[in-house]
Amino acid sequence: MQKIVLKIGTNVLTGPDGLLDTDAVGRIATQIAGLKQHGLSIVLVSSGAVGAGRALVQLPKETGRVVQRQVMAAVGQIKLMGIYAEQFARHGLLCAQVLATKEDFRDRRHYLNMQNCFAALLRDNIIPIVNENDVISVSELMFTDNDELAGLVAALIDAQGLVILSNVDGVFDGPPGQPGSHLISGIRPGERLHAGFVQPQKSSFGRGGMMTKFRFAQKAARLGITTWIANGKRPDVLSDILIKGVPVGTCFHAQAALKQRKRWLAHGDPARKGSVTINEGAEQALRERVSSLLPVGVLRVEGDFEKGDLVQIVGEKGEPVGLGKARFGAEAARKMIGQKGKKPLVHYDYLYLFGEK
Repeated sequence: MQKIVLKIGTNVLTGPDGLLDTDAVGRIATQIAGLKQHGLSIVLVSSGAVGAGRALVQLPKETGRVVQRQVMAAVGQIKLMGIYAEQFARHGLLCAQVLATKEDFRDRRHYLNMQNCFAALLRDNIIPIVNENDVISVSELMFTDNDELAGLVAALIDAQGLVILSNVDGVFDGPPGQPGSHLISGIRPGERLHAGFVQPQKSSFGRGGMMTKFRFAQKAARLGITTWIANGKRPDVLSDILIKGVPVGTCFHAQAALKQRKRWLAHGDPARKGSVTINEGAEQALRERVSSLLPVGVLRVEGDFEKGDLVQIVGEKGEPVGLGKARFGAEAARKMIGQKGKKPLVHYDYLYLFGEK
């Protein structure tokens, strides 16, 4: 069964005042029900909790921004899920809440546990509704926005497609709305020509903007997941894209799919616990043939990582080479620097090189 991740942005689900629009939620639920009837397996990554909470709670003016978000999300998430449950029930469908933080994707055990949970929900025809756990996600634990979370979930469940819905039509070859600007219908794997046209403005009530959508759409496509950015306010947009094949929005065409384990590594978080600097010979060996990273090619080990942690692999001139799961802690790795005949510091199966296809 084909698995699709749908990301619904804040501005699709809220009105001009930033409050949750129940009718908009109903329209999304109806479209998803239609996709299910065509045999698609759906995971929904939904914003809107803060918008739902905004209508329910009035906070003192001196309340800090982070605390405001936490309180509105905590209150609003219940409201949002209640509306989704009611709307899906009208179509005979059951939904489930899944809240996530970045830490769930950094740790391999957490990652596999989530993977098993999604597999069970989809097996039982339940629609997982995913959102960031805003109550505990602050500073370094926060996703850039739900576009990043959607890409991580798509990689996690081995999805074939990712649809990012916002209040924009897609990526344009110039400033949207200005004469001479045209919608770009497709972007090929690795194509960077249009990145300069992406406007950095954020959406009205969401955390992200087209810049993050473009970046995470490209990343998903590099992992083998065909990705669309489209306008969620367009009627039947999901059916047009996924059933009828109508050229809607901007499609990021997928490269050859990476293995599931490599997908986890490719989404490695910048907040790694250490790095390993390798010499030119080791880098060449990693890029030119199926090879693990051996201690003989290591020049430096930095940080205080433990066995199983994700570490950055850096070239001799300081350029990022890739990511890998360490088979030894930092202290043990330092003792083996430059030595021959030792076990790999990073096995090939747990090694991802930037630019890998």
